[in-house]
Amino acid sequence: MPTLNWIGKDKVVTHHNDVPYRVLNRNYTFGDTPNSGNMIIHGDNLEALKALLPEYENKIKCIYIDPPYNTGNEGWVYNDNVNDPHIRKWLGKVVGSELDDLTRHDKWLCMMYPRLVLLQKLLSEDGVIFISIDDNEQEKLKLICDEIWGGQNFVGMLTWESTTQPTNVGKAKFNLQKKVEPIFMYRKSSLRCTYILEELESECRYPHIGKHGACRFEIIEKSDAGGYNRETMKFPILGQYPRNGKRWQIGKDTAEELVREGKVEIVDGIVKRAVYPEDEIDKRRFRPFWSHFDAKNYGTAESGKDLLNKIMNEATGFDTVKPPQLITELLSHFPKDSIILDSFAGSGTTAHAVLNLNKQDGGNRKFILVEMMDYAEEITAERVRRVMSGYGKGNNKVEGTGGSFDFYELGETIFDPVTGNINDNADTEAIRRYVWFSETNSDYTKPKKGDHPYLLGSFQHNNYYFYYKKGEETCLDWDFLNTFTKKDKSEMYIIYADRCVLTEDEMMRLNIRFKKIPRDIKRV
Repeated sequence: MPTLNWIGKDKVVTHHNDVPYRVLNRNYTFGDTPNSGNMIIHGDNLEALKALLPEYENKIKCIYIDPPYNTGNEGWVYNDNVNDPHIRKWLGKVVGSELDDLTRHDKWLCMMYPRLVLLQKLLSEDGVIFISIDDNEQEKLKLICDEIWGGQNFVGMLTWESTTQPTNVGKAKFNLQKKVEPIFMYRKSSLRCTYILEELESECRYPHIGKHGACRFEIIEKSDAGGYNRETMKFPILGQYPRNGKRWQIGKDTAEELVREGKVEIVDGIVKRAVYPEDEIDKRRFRPFWSHFDAKNYGTAESGKDLLNKIMNEATGFDTVKPPQLITELLSHFPKDSIILDSFAGSGTTAHAVLNLNKQDGGNRKFILVEMMDYAEEITAERVRRVMSGYGKGNNKVEGTGGSFDFYELGETIFDPVTGNINDNADTEAIRRYVWFSETNSDYTKPKKGDHPYLLGSFQHNNYYFYYKKGEETCLDWDFLNTFTKKDKSEMYIIYADRCVLTEDEMMRLNIRFKKIPRDIKRV
């Protein structure tokens, strides 16, 4: 498989491992439901994606991102803090025009690669990512996505008619008018990705009960006007001929076979064919995922901008905005309880689409948005608030979708970047959650009232304890063991502390494994 090389690649391929793990601090909740699962995070998306790993690794069903297209006229700033003079020369600076900065493609690739790696980790085994892009980086994006996801997991390139208005591109561009933008579609695994093409729920499509169970009935006679083989299509089925002026839609051999199988019945005096789920398994489970989205049905960048300005009741300064109809169509192929992630959130179109879709079909999808720019609160979050509450006045008023979300800022790092010790300024519960995830890679549940104060939880016959006190040294000794009310010797006890005075023989006898803070805490 061909791979893409650029200056600095060797430093960013594994850079996601060096990104510090930060705590997510909840600033406020909008709506009546704290911890609803809907999140808006303000901060660099590389660090935000790392912060999401403990709770969301392998759990995101659908990711949609609309990263900077790197046209040379954009002002995007993404600082990866890569400790290398070649990369520091570029990253963290505003990308200039192509004439002024011939290395802007290298910058873009260095910015994108570690983010795509973390997105791949967050995606569920049966999940899908959609990436909007244009001609500036399309070929390069395809090569690095093939490298990260695997070329066999490239589902295809979708196209969206982003504009219907001609633009003045000048003679230098040969007046080539571009109407469509590509959207790359990758799956996490080729073996676990069938639900994205599922059709309507079976109970909605097979509402009747036939001789062999749930089915739907099809009338198998049709008007004779303009027909063919009219007389040969008028034989008896179950002793009954088609009604006056009609003919059967199936031939005699097919009809006899259906009769033998018990799949033809007389319902309300009319001969009908009973169609069972197994008769059309392909049709029932799979519907087309169209590769092109036209402007009429799915909106344009201009209509997306106009809608945003309408919601905000003012011009926002966003020149091109994805319309909710486009994202809604992409998301409609996923289960109603899916978690949807957009780590280049912009104006919040993805959340808008999730809320609209939930309102339409009663779904319980959740959104996670990440936006690093200062408008994360005044535009991204404000748009979501107005969509939930309703916007507009009089005849133009749009009813709200309802819902809640939590707004987060990136907080302290779990580990001190200088000493490597646990950062005592970080939230203790967040530290506990991190340690639990590093050990079990599973959901953390806060211990119940009455549990041991340092218990993290139990997992696969292992009981985990995190004996940590801010600003104090902790010791695994007999005084600490005496705080246990009972101990099941058939299970293993994994205890974190700053130091331990028990002997190896004592720990072996008690099924205890000591882990030193911070040395033995895995780095996610």
